[in-house]
Amino acid sequence: MVIYPAIDIKDGQCVRLVQGRVTDKTVYSNAPADIALSFQEQGAAWLHIVDLDGAFSGKPHNLGVIEDIASAVDIPFQVGGGIRSRGDVEDVLKTGAQRVIIGTRAATSPDFIKILLDKFGPEKIVVGLDVKDGRIAVEGWVSTCSLSALSLGMQMKSLGVKTAIFTDISRDGLLAGPNLASIEHVAAGTGLEIIASGGISSIEDIKVLKAMEPLGVSGAVIGKALYDGKIKLSEAIVEASR
Repeated sequence: MVIYPAIDIKDGQCVRLVQGRVTDKTVYSNAPADIALSFQEQGAAWLHIVDLDGAFSGKPHNLGVIEDIASAVDIPFQVGGGIRSRGDVEDVLKTGAQRVIIGTRAATSPDFIKILLDKFGPEKIVVGLDVKDGRIAVEGWVSTCSLSALSLGMQMKSLGVKTAIFTDISRDGLLAGPNLASIEHVAAGTGLEIIASGGISSIEDIKVLKAMEPLGVSGAVIGKALYDGKIKLSEAIVEASR
């Protein structure tokens, strides 16, 4: 199982939000590339980067910062946040990203995902299953649609998607532990490789997610717990590799 340390970018800074609320923001660094290099030096094999300005506006805003990260590290990274056109996908891939994460457009325009898969291949396209009150959240998590994570995940699987990031928004940034039941339900029900996100706060959480690997849980995104010192990245990587 792969550990993905998270770098959330807003106004060029490395920040963490609580449940996606801009009003509940903590700034951790003015130099996201330095944070990325630190994660690499601690043993990270991948990075998870979110352009928060892009998520809220519907268009990537921090491509220059992402390019700086690409120049600072040698490890692959995936990027999400406001990627809603083929041109956006191309722009993000040009920064050096290995994968792009599509959230809103996956829920609202599944045909768009098929177009991306045909153009870039399933190794480049990851779907975000962001859940709020049991429904898929869109537009930077500010609204929801009628789809559940399971129904959207099954639809994406049928189109050829291989990997999805499941985030329980109610857990995000609260260090309350991941929604294990929902993660298991979506992984087992969709057949997708699921990267778990939201609320991971202890090595015990990593152990439990690692036990779900046979069901399809292939990774875990860790954010606030790393920045607040609740989890040591090196220890999380060791546990995930057992």
